[in-house]
Amino acid sequence: MSRKWKRMLLSFIAFGILTALDQWTKQLAETNLMGQKPFVIWNNVFELLYSENRGAAFGMMQGGRPFFVIVAVIVFVAVLYVLWKLPDSGKYIPLASCAVAIAAGAAGNLMDRLAQNYVVDFLYFKLINFPIFNVADCYVTVSTAVLCLLLFTGFYREEDLEFLRMRKES
Repeated sequence: MSRKWKRMLLSFIAFGILTALDQWTKQLAETNLMGQKPFVIWNNVFELLYSENRGAAFGMMQGGRPFFVIVAVIVFVAVLYVLWKLPDSGKYIPLASCAVAIAAGAAGNLMDRLAQNYVVDFLYFKLINFPIFNVADCYVTVSTAVLCLLLFTGFYREEDLEFLRMRKES
């Protein structure tokens, strides 16, 4: 098996594990938090609070399911493209990891939207009244932040990312 196919296989395994972990935590939230008072982890700071979100972050775009499905499909295609084109070098492991986590986050929330027309959220920072979120949201947010750091701090130079350019066949 070539290195590229091994990398793709490992990426799919990681994607599956991350997506399963997200779905498992949401199932735990439904089972243990739905219809209950918040489970306080740190009084007035952080708690587990069941919520059904039919929109995006901060409750925006309520009922925008078709849009979210299209965005998720675009994310999946982009991640597959990046993973396939990735050079065989350990330098690209952070990039691949971020891409896989972003795809897993998109998949976890997409699965909720398709199965029940809402996303299960349950992590709540009460101290700052931050919107309730879930593990998939953490994957997307943290990975995007790390990706921005990698791109904007010089970890990857422009020539390191040449592999992403689509070239015309001549």
